[in-house]
Amino acid sequence: YRAMDGVDYVVHAAALKQVPAAEYNPIEAIKTNIGGAENIVNVAIDRGVKKVIALSTDKACNPINLYGATKLCSDKLFIAGNAYAGSKETRFAVVRYGNVVGSRGSVIPFFLKCKEQGVIPITDPRMTRFWITLEQGVNFVLKSFERMQGGELFVPKIPSMNIMDLAKAVAPECEIKIVGIRPGEKLHEYMISEEDARNTVEYEDYYVIQPEFTWWSKDKYINQNGGKKLPDGFSYNSKNNTKWLTVEELREIIKEL
Repeated sequence: YRAMDGVDYVVHAAALKQVPAAEYNPIEAIKTNIGGAENIVNVAIDRGVKKVIALSTDKACNPINLYGATKLCSDKLFIAGNAYAGSKETRFAVVRYGNVVGSRGSVIPFFLKCKEQGVIPITDPRMTRFWITLEQGVNFVLKSFERMQGGELFVPKIPSMNIMDLAKAVAPECEIKIVGIRPGEKLHEYMISEEDARNTVEYEDYYVIQPEFTWWSKDKYINQNGGKKLPDGFSYNSKNNTKWLTVEELREIIKEL
């Protein structure tokens, strides 16, 4: 509780985020990702924090693994925190994005290590992922603090990459070994499902999934903030994305790590 004394803004980024680890240690994943979210919501309200943003993941959209399921629960807790706050002024929102380039346990450090052995393991050549740099992620969170009213789930428009292109960018001379998809993995990740799209507003470089509070007016939100509704059947995933990173662009990103 003391950690939030005098604090105005909180970014909740703590999580057990390794998909295989969560599959094999579900109790710890639930305690950290769901129980931890509940703790943050309660303490932020009790200590009078002004705004809280929780970092989510594309794996929370239509989850098939435990990590994604725990983050979906976490997202729901933070959105509901706006109702739990009652007469308090604490507001909660969520930012959902894809893989952060070069983050701990991510694929680039793994591929660089495998490069030394001369063999790059690939789960499936068709696999795609959303990609965002750490700087882009931080800037999007800061902008979301300015935009949020409480209850929104913000989704940036970011590029996708194909896993084979990444392997070519990291180690073009290495042998490729197909090892199969790991437990809980998807071929393609979703940021906005068809169901989410019904409540989503599109802007130039981001989307806002609006909450389904009884007191929330979707039309009023658009009138005040602009944006447009999405067409029926819309979804935003790493396969149907219109922005793609080339092998050369991936190389440049890797050089900057």
